[in-house]
Amino acid sequence: MSTRTRRTRMFVAAALAATALTLTACENGEGVVDEGASSGSASTSASTDSSSSSSKESGGTSTGAGQSDSAGSTSEGSTGGAAGSGGTTGSKGSSGSTGSKDSEPTSTRCSTTSTRTTATEVSRPLNHLLLTVTNTGSKNCDLIGYPAVRFGEAQSVPPAFEDSKPQAVVTLAPGESGYASVLLSSADGSGSNGYTAKSLAVYFDKGASAAANPSLPAKGVHVDDSIRVSYWQSTMADALTW
Repeated sequence: MSTRTRRTRMFVAAALAATALTLTACENGEGVVDEGASSGSASTSASTDSSSSSSKESGGTSTGAGQSDSAGSTSEGSTGGAAGSGGTTGSKGSSGSTGSKDSEPTSTRCSTTSTRTTATEVSRPLNHLLLTVTNTGSKNCDLIGYPAVRFGEAQSVPPAFEDSKPQAVVTLAPGESGYASVLLSSADGSGSNGYTAKSLAVYFDKGASAAANPSLPAKGVHVDDSIRVSYWQSTMADALTW
């Protein structure tokens, strides 16, 4: 056998051996394929662990932030609710019913049904009659303006001394009295159309519909066209000034 033929056989045998090794490796699942799978699995596992770790960290932070926000929101909501509740209570506390009761009038106009009226002739000043109205009721009442008086059959009521008008309405508590004076006639005799009156009707103000009828002295009182009245006063002294 020649040297060339021997070399050719050796080359073919080496090629066949290499081919057999390759086929054997593919059939038993080892070799390059196994190494590639192991490497891929390790890489995938590492990637999964890394993602899981990142996810946990991110999720933890997100959850913490969510809890914080949720807690903050709940706290603010509770505070707001409390404030709203407080506002409602305040609104109830300032209910209109109490204000209405406070604003109700504490007195009314004096009437003949809850008062007693007297007419007294005084020595000073001359020719004056003192009217006294006493509250016999259980509530306060007001004497407003000045009395409208009618002596005998007179058709008109005398005017008032405007300067006698008080600063405020005269209010009578139960048992208290208010006063007004009547100038019956001029002291110097200069008055005209004089006459003697034996009856008197007293309306507490010009708008009153009912009159008190106090008694006059038995001899009556002399009246002329000088007659005037004072506004209602809280004291006798103030009334007899006019």
